[in-house]
Amino acid sequence: MARKISMKQAINEALDLEMKRDPTVIVMGEDIVGGAGAPGEEDAWGGVLGVTKGLHAKYPGRLLDTPLSESAYIGAAIGAATCGMRPVAELMFLDFSGVCFDQILNQAAKFKYMFGGKAKTPVVIRAMVGAGFRAAAQHSQMLTPVFTHIPGLKVVCPSNAYDAKGLLIQAIRDDDPVIFCEHKNLYGHETDVPAEAYAIPFGEASVVREGKDVTIVSYGLTVQRALEAAEKLAKDRIQAEVIDLRTLSPIDWDTVVESVESTGRLVVVDEANPRCSIATDVAARVAQEAFNALKAAPQMVTAPHAPVPFSPVLEDLYIPTADAIAKAASKIASHAIAA
Repeated sequence: MARKISMKQAINEALDLEMKRDPTVIVMGEDIVGGAGAPGEEDAWGGVLGVTKGLHAKYPGRLLDTPLSESAYIGAAIGAATCGMRPVAELMFLDFSGVCFDQILNQAAKFKYMFGGKAKTPVVIRAMVGAGFRAAAQHSQMLTPVFTHIPGLKVVCPSNAYDAKGLLIQAIRDDDPVIFCEHKNLYGHETDVPAEAYAIPFGEASVVREGKDVTIVSYGLTVQRALEAAEKLAKDRIQAEVIDLRTLSPIDWDTVVESVESTGRLVVVDEANPRCSIATDVAARVAQEAFNALKAAPQMVTAPHAPVPFSPVLEDLYIPTADAIAKAASKIASHAIAA
């Protein structure tokens, strides 16, 4: 039975269901048990934005409050995963991955390769990503391309509550390390979500809006901006097809290429910086595999190649807007307006 809940609630529910189903699932992170047992507090804080609130009381001993040392507890989570546990480590902000990057890059991502496919590392690293929260340059980056570049890691970035729950359940059950990216400005976004457990397979994009004139590809928060842009374009009789990648590694090339072969036009939206981004990756792959189908040069709508500004006015300009997406799509599809 479906009911409307927020993405934050959906993530909490996915953790709850998997911890109930599988006793090897544990959760580690900073402040996820902070406050429990203090005067006036009957429950843990649940992390910096309360995503895991309520789980400590239900699963005592399986939510571990860690020191402020990402190297220590991310390394511990990876080690526990190799020994039969299924840890979910909350990194808080993905920006902090620089502190524990060796454990992710040179250990977790490589164990299966180094041990001839025999090693399993079922660890999930949850982390907030993205700008728009007034958290400045060190807490607001979209670092998804960095981890997508690394073989051996799976990278997920949902755009809504339904996908967040199904993808997180799949991530916890997966035998490979997963970087699970949660856009902080989507935590309050609500959609219909079934109460029961369900898993969404990795590598299957979602066509969230059908159209015949231009393909818009995105993931995370900017999927919502792309849908807004599609509404604006429809008023000008331009029908945009919007694809939500959902997972970046593996990535569903077939759905993207098939759509571009139908529309002949591509706009890729990515909140990450433009150099070596998901946007450049998708644009290059489409140019390679569907060049003859293209009726115009692929367009990219991204953040600028600069750190995220703290100024609210500048930060709002930093994130790709619906107007910018609509402008890019209109530029290459204006001559396709239906008669």
